[in-house]
Amino acid sequence: MGHNYPEEVTERAKNIKLLVVDVDGVLTDGTITYGTYGDELKSFNVNDGLGIILVKRAGIKCVILTAKASRSVKKRAKDLKINKVYQNFHYKINALSKIINKFNVKHEEICFIGDDVIDIPVLKRVGLAVTVPNGMEEVKSYAHYETKKKGGHGAVREVCELILKANGLWDSVTKAYFE
Repeated sequence: MGHNYPEEVTERAKNIKLLVVDVDGVLTDGTITYGTYGDELKSFNVNDGLGIILVKRAGIKCVILTAKASRSVKKRAKDLKINKVYQNFHYKINALSKIINKFNVKHEEICFIGDDVIDIPVLKRVGLAVTVPNGMEEVKSYAHYETKKKGGHGAVREVCELILKANGLWDSVTKAYFE
């Protein structure tokens, strides 16, 4: 298989039905650029995008949960056919119950990737809590797993592969590319 995840992480990943990702610092490297007209520019990683597509192909739903509202996030979510975008949630825990109700999942069936202190309440309550190396130090003790890759540089893809491989789904969702 070529992946070495801690056994506890693999076991947690086997239950995942819903992937929830933060944006700034996770789907992006945390940089926000303002254009001349005040528009906000964000850079997304193409490998993360394919990871999300593969997870969705395996029947795992994906949502974005972010404290900021941004048109570029909506556009990226539309391109990737992300199931739902929760924007403007400074208290992300308030979105968690909405997500659980909408997608009819249990806490332990959710994987959340977050990088800052506002993500801690959600990280504490999900089945697989993930952070990134560029995340805040305080967050790391609440995560079951810290990705090798940084946010905005393939961290989300790494988590997608982890979930798919733990569930024996990687080969079936990528098979077409190797034929």
